[in-house]
Amino acid sequence: MDAALIILIIVVVTALAFDFTNGFHDTGNAMASSIATGALPPKAAVALSAALNLVGAFLSIEVAKTVGGGIVDLGQAQGDQLMLIVFAGLVGGIIWNLLTWLLGLPSSSSHALFGGLIGAALVWGLVAGVNGVMWAGIIAKVIIPAVLSPVIAALVSAIATRLVFRITAKVPDETAGKRFRWGQIGSASLLSLAHGTNDAQKTMGVIFLALIAHGELTKDSDMPFWVKLTCALAIALGTYLGGWRIIRTLGKGIVEISSRQGIAADTTSAAIILTSSHLGLPLSTTHVATGSILGTGLGRKGAQVRWGVAGRMAVAWLITLPAAGMVGALCWELGNLIGGLPGVLVIFAILVGLSTWMWLHSKKQPVTSGNVNDEWDGAGLPGAGADRTSSTDASTASSSSSSARTSENA
Repeated sequence: MDAALIILIIVVVTALAFDFTNGFHDTGNAMASSIATGALPPKAAVALSAALNLVGAFLSIEVAKTVGGGIVDLGQAQGDQLMLIVFAGLVGGIIWNLLTWLLGLPSSSSHALFGGLIGAALVWGLVAGVNGVMWAGIIAKVIIPAVLSPVIAALVSAIATRLVFRITAKVPDETAGKRFRWGQIGSASLLSLAHGTNDAQKTMGVIFLALIAHGELTKDSDMPFWVKLTCALAIALGTYLGGWRIIRTLGKGIVEISSRQGIAADTTSAAIILTSSHLGLPLSTTHVATGSILGTGLGRKGAQVRWGVAGRMAVAWLITLPAAGMVGALCWELGNLIGGLPGVLVIFAILVGLSTWMWLHSKKQPVTSGNVNDEWDGAGLPGAGADRTSSTDASTASSSSSSARTSENA
């Protein structure tokens, strides 16, 4: 087995690892509101979302085409150069995904990946004296949608929430509870399906780039079935494990959600994401889902929106591209300095070490299916508040609160 093939295998494994982190990082986009309102038990919610992500990954490859040919200039970067750019970009995306997951911030996995690729391609271009980044495509298909999507989602969701409450104002609580529970499950399922059609495609596009770099494919080749299958399985597995820290922030941190608000938010998000997948726009499901949840707070009279939490998330969004880009650039510099297979192995070892450290650090304040619905405090993580009750008492209080809220608002 030659060095080039070993590098290709490492890059593909790293791409699937990114797809896995994308799954558990973005589970909250689809299921946070259903879990927060009690429409679905936490473990059942992530299992349903995983199955639908798996199906959605096979429904379209338009986004994969954008990632595979709309970010890095394939006419400039080829062979080993392109392989190192792809690998460094993936490392930048994974590290940013894990860091924001550790902090409970629902930032964009898509933009973490794009930032890593842009940073690596940019420094390569500076060294090679060429323009390795397709800026026109990035501005049109990444930056502009990133700015507009959460605003549009918030506005549409606010209107939808207001209409839902107005239309069902005279519906008895018990009747509304049953109808909206199933309606929310349906809308959350549609959102999970939409997530699969958009996010799994991004990893497919990256592996496609790696196969082009190795000479296995050309830019006009069809997407191999094994790429679709492995990417679908990776994102589904990550989704099933549940990114509970992100789910907690989306479901409890921005606004207290009723089932009426949940169905408005999920339906809005699903409609926007499915449209973007059809158009080949690699939209951030995090931006859309967060904007929709925020919109439900704006659309319901008397709802409390936690603007401090929303502000921290907005800051994370703003720095995602440059932060992941910086990591991607540094990884490319290191790999290029060492050279060849040894450089790739050193970067891979660093990635494994940092990932392990963040995973072990998360164990100090774990968020699981058992405490994801604990009442929100200033720190957000269960057990973080100075005057917190015991975890048993908190879980009981959360369960009672959830039951009451479901009876009254769901």
